[in-house]
Amino acid sequence: MPKASLQVMVGGLAALAVVAGCSAGTSGASGGSGAAGKIGFLMPDIASTRYELFDAPLFKAKVTQLCGGCEVLYQNANADAAKQQQQANSMLAQGVKVIVIDPVDSAAAATIVKAAQSQNVKVIAYDRPIPAAKADYYVSFDNEKIGALIGQSLVAHLKKTNATGGILQVNGSPTDAAAGLIKKGVHSAIDSSGFPLLAEFDTPGWQPSKAQEWASGQITQFSGRVAGVVAANDGTGGGVVAAFKAANVPVPPVTGNDAELAAIQRVISGDQYNTISKPIKTVAEAAAEDAYAFVKGAPPAAKDTLFDTPSQLFVPTVVTKENVAATMFGADGPLKAAEVCAGTYQAACAQLGIK
Repeated sequence: MPKASLQVMVGGLAALAVVAGCSAGTSGASGGSGAAGKIGFLMPDIASTRYELFDAPLFKAKVTQLCGGCEVLYQNANADAAKQQQQANSMLAQGVKVIVIDPVDSAAAATIVKAAQSQNVKVIAYDRPIPAAKADYYVSFDNEKIGALIGQSLVAHLKKTNATGGILQVNGSPTDAAAGLIKKGVHSAIDSSGFPLLAEFDTPGWQPSKAQEWASGQITQFSGRVAGVVAANDGTGGGVVAAFKAANVPVPPVTGNDAELAAIQRVISGDQYNTISKPIKTVAEAAAEDAYAFVKGAPPAAKDTLFDTPSQLFVPTVVTKENVAATMFGADGPLKAAEVCAGTYQAACAQLGIK
């Protein structure tokens, strides 16, 4: 998915959870069963600021609430699969009982799963699945559904506005299994839409700069023929928007995913048509609860199954100008107007009643 992107909705997931090093007999600060120990939390990159700002602190806070005697060991691989392998090995050496992991490379992460399970350490895949090895559990938003939703939303808008031309499709990283699910969902929405697919691109490492570079070439090749762009996340969507602006060409409707703060600003201003709200709080806390269940020796029940792995998949929400105020702001919203509506965004926010 992913994927990234910062989902500034305290409420994105792309991680594999390994909970390790918990021993019975230490009572938690907030009750619990008396289980205690170490839990590994491995995130994939820092390009998506969500992991440092939201996933990690929310996960840690929930674990502390559930188990005062548990310790979370957190590491970020900075988009380096080999580094993530080393981090996992280090956590195993430190005696974790569970590892929660959002893999940099879904295929390479199979080695981490097998190594952990050989030491009786449970693994929770977080946000991004690991198809080549069966983790003990998978927690995420439904990535195929995300692709379908952003594609359907774009197609409906293009038809409503009587748009002509075709669609560009900007996918996520080819090494990310979640990106493959999003891609599949997008195709399910646009392949029979009546709008031709002009071209598509798998973005290495989800890098916005790569998406921007590719989109720049397509703007020249398909001059005047691009009706809309399906981008798999807000980072790649932002790269596409930048490409059109740099070419001094009107920006067509562009999708996104993750509800990053910058993306919400683009939605409000009209530069980006939609994004996907995936409250990080939802997945981070669910992963913490599932990890603690493994620590206690009471595996969480499967709500779904994906890649033969017991899973818990949440349904996201499409965010456009029409519902951004209700979805992202207010008493229960993840964003504050003061954070989003500064400077050039004040007028646009006021028009939408965001204050």
